This record gives sequence, structure tokens and C-alpha cells, in this order.
Amino acid sequence: MHAEDTKNPFFHASVLTLYPEMFPGPLGISLAGKALTEKKWQLDTVQIRDFSENKHRMVDDTPAGGSAGMVMKPDVVARAIDSVSDGRPRLLMSPRGKPLTQKRVRELASGPGAIILCGRFEGVDERVIEARELEEVSIGDYILSGGETAAIVLLDAIVRLLPGVMGNQESGETESFETGLLEHPHYTRPQIWEDRTIPEVLTSGNHKLIDQWRLEQAQRITEQRRPDLWAAYLQNQPAKKR
Repeated sequence: MHAEDTKNPFFHASVLTLYPEMFPGPLGISLAGKALTEKKWQLDTVQIRDFSENKHRMVDDTPAGGSAGMVMKPDVVARAIDSVSDGRPRLLMSPRGKPLTQKRVRELASGPGAIILCGRFEGVDERVIEARELEEVSIGDYILSGGETAAIVLLDAIVRLLPGVMGNQESGETESFETGLLEHPHYTRPQIWEDRTIPEVLTSGNHKLIDQWRLEQAQRITEQRRPDLWAAYLQNQPAKKR
């Protein structure tokens, strides 16, 4: 999708990539896809090779100092970035970046959009990262073939928070990480399934007890599975009570 295809979007994402055919991909279906069709956000792609001045459209070269693999050239990448720079945050999907958090997702969702550079090969020349003040973002402690998959993850997380995208906005406010805790368990009919029953409190009709049960379950799960989140949650409790 090109910029002219959508007018006055709420959130405008420009993805710089060597593989524009990967987009919209999963972003073209479900919530994100419906929102894209309804012009609640805009997505366009930039082919980085278009900014190579080499007759072979080369975008990479061998690492200075010697090493395996190739490195994306700063001049080519800079021209691609400059072609769409307009004040939006400039992000680089990178395994060495700061871990993506729900807080950062909400910050981005409340802004005008983002320019997202998808790295390939061994990485991007450090000079262009510094010169164009790219914010390096990681979606986890593992390595992907390129930044495109990570960019799709990032955009999916952002788009679902845009106004009017989720049918029930409250559902997004009670999910994991929104309160500093992992989410409580969920149940639905049938009442009994394979000799397992829905916890009695959830069918009691007592919303105060239900809320308390859900909080206790969220605390239990967070303490067991994410000690780092649990420690941060406990640290923030006195501030919340004041």
C-alpha cells in the first residue's frame, strides 16, 4: 500500500525493507487488516534497494575489520530513511535493542506513527544508527532472519490499541503487562469439561469476590513465571497506596 492510498490516517507506519512483499502479511487480516481497510491506520513500504546508487543495487558490504556476513551500508540506508522522515519516531528492529514493552507500545500508539527499519545480514552500519538517531527495539532474546517479522509484531501490538480497532476497549486494559501483572486465567462454558469445573467464585455473581480472585490469580502467576515483573510490581505497591 502506498501513501496515496490512505488519507488522513490516525497512525502512519512506513516500513523500510528489502522484502516489501512481506507486508501487510498478517497485518492484512483480523483486527489490523480490518482497521487498515477502514483507514484507521496507514501502512506503506519503502524498498531500500531503490536508494542504492550501485548498478547492481547493492545495499551491503563486507564488515570493516573482517568477519563473517555482510553489513547494510550507511549511505543507502540513510537515503531510504530521509525519504520518509517527517518527525515520526525512527525505529530499528534489532536483537540488541531495548526490550519492547506494553508501555512503549502505548506511547507509539498515541503518536503520529513510526518509521521502522528492518535490518538484514549481520546488521546495520553503526554510523547511520547514530546519525539518524534510530531507536533500537528488540522483541525478544533470540535471532530472526531479518527485522520484518519483528516489525509485524510491533505493528500488531500498536494497531490493536488505536481508537476504534478493538470492539471492547476495556479488554485491552486488563491484559497482561497493563497492570504490571500477567493476566488471570479465563474460563467459559461448558461448566464441566473433562471433569474440570469452572472455579465456583466466577459463577457466584459477586463481582467484588470475582475481582479479588482475579487479582490473586494474576499475582500468583506473575510471581511463579516472571520474578522480574513480580519484583517490580511489589516495588510499586507503596507508591500506589500513597
